[in-house]
Amino acid sequence: MTEIMTFGEPMVVYIAEEPGSFQEVSRYSRGLAGAELNFAVGVTRLGHQASYFSKLGDDPYGAYIRSFIEKEGIDGSSLVFDSRYLTGSYIKTKVYEGDPEVFYFRKNSAASHIGPEDVRSLEFKGTRLFHLTGITPALSKECKAASIEAVRKARWEKVMVMFDPNIREKLWDSKEEMRDTLNTLAFESDIFLPGIKEGRLLTGLYEPREIADYYLERGTGAVIIKLGAQGAYFRTNAENGVCTGCGSGKIKAGPSEGMVPGYKPEKIVDTVGAGDAFAAGAACALLEGLSLEEAAAAGNAMGAIIISAKGDNDNLPDKERLHDFMKHAHRI
Repeated sequence: MTEIMTFGEPMVVYIAEEPGSFQEVSRYSRGLAGAELNFAVGVTRLGHQASYFSKLGDDPYGAYIRSFIEKEGIDGSSLVFDSRYLTGSYIKTKVYEGDPEVFYFRKNSAASHIGPEDVRSLEFKGTRLFHLTGITPALSKECKAASIEAVRKARWEKVMVMFDPNIREKLWDSKEEMRDTLNTLAFESDIFLPGIKEGRLLTGLYEPREIADYYLERGTGAVIIKLGAQGAYFRTNAENGVCTGCGSGKIKAGPSEGMVPGYKPEKIVDTVGAGDAFAAGAACALLEGLSLEEAAAAGNAMGAIIISAKGDNDNLPDKERLHDFMKHAHRI
């Protein structure tokens, strides 16, 4: 039994050491990534227990991922190895401005064969928060069904559900399927964490409050919208910010709506993984009894920290470093 549960696809990543195309760059550093794995690393380093489920190929990449999970102190006891399929990977370019390009090698990967039957075997008893991103249901029809099954099982078990849409349009067969699936999961979530561009894409609305109301009117417990350098906007219908339907407990009373300024990063090296870090910071804050406003602030700080170094999870802080950053960093 662990406080936090998540599942998805972990991948080996090769990060270019210098700018340029694959033909031009000869040196790459190796790392691990995957939105839910990044999240699991983040909450574990902040002092919380996390369980991570996935299917891996019975190959060197799979062995490397299992070793990494064990080293990070994440519970990977439910990992499944399948010799029929390979573990996914991707290449990431280096840039001095903007987002790097990524090239995936994940089609028909072992993780893309996670199905509802796998979710039914997972033990939710004692779990306080279940985290899912929109990448997992985009991997295959099996993963889509598994994601819906997991959210509904968590709700049945009175576990708080946190959902980050983490849109990857290229993974979906159509924009209509993407919108329908992600919104279905969002409507059944206690905490929904879209970026502002994602919220606009999924709703057709523009302003943060309009986007938040779209989800609150359809069953979502609370919405925190990531606004990049500007910080985050949060909103819930609940009186005094207390979300009484959020899993097995309540969110600390606080403002029901507000803007939370961002933190100025030391430098911007790599923006990939910022949303996963935000989710980890917000999740831990809520489990520690803090308000939506305080959770958004912790998420902002985690995002600012992770983008100041390369790698999707290498620079994720422990609790002491996070608190020190929040105390001394400049607000935007």
